[in-house]
Amino acid sequence: MKIILENTGKKYNRDWIFKGISTEFNSNDSIVVSGSNGSGKSTLLKLISGFETPSEGSIHYSEGKKISSDNIYQKVAYTSPYIGVFEDYTIEELLGFYRKFKPMKNNLSLDKFIDTIELNKAKEKTLKQFSSGMKQRVKLGLSILSNSPILLLDEPTSNLDKNAIFWYQNLIQNNLENRIVVVASNNQKDESFFCNRSIKIEDYKH
Repeated sequence: MKIILENTGKKYNRDWIFKGISTEFNSNDSIVVSGSNGSGKSTLLKLISGFETPSEGSIHYSEGKKISSDNIYQKVAYTSPYIGVFEDYTIEELLGFYRKFKPMKNNLSLDKFIDTIELNKAKEKTLKQFSSGMKQRVKLGLSILSNSPILLLDEPTSNLDKNAIFWYQNLIQNNLENRIVVVASNNQKDESFFCNRSIKIEDYKH
């Protein structure tokens, strides 16, 4: 998998969030996008995901052959505090819905998924009965355990306590191979300890 950003910038109305990002990501790259709150980290992830389009420059995707930006969503797993879940679903119902769009690694079974996110005691409950930390475990599990070559994590340890952060660190470290991982982080080492590259969003302010 390869992602190429060429002079990529984004503005809202007349205000530029960032400009002039030119870089290349390849499989087995893990990149942290760092910056203060409101600096544009989440915006960059939205551009990479294809959810939003650049105001200038371009983003190209390829996996042996070129992939249209209109179809890149099929290759992306994305977790963000701003992306919700269907709160009337149980974990089983949510996983069944998710599988319609994204395959899971090794055709992961429901029982194995619930074991991995350590929520066996809540498997009969709907997500609206979950704490914010439990919901975050579900979202992280769906993304990290999906068979997606691009993994985007926006502030992944938000709402996680100390034990859950340790769980996240083990899960992500065991699921990095053959994918591009981009983490947006407000300088939280717990979130991006595994990253081998960094982008400081403030370097692209104009």
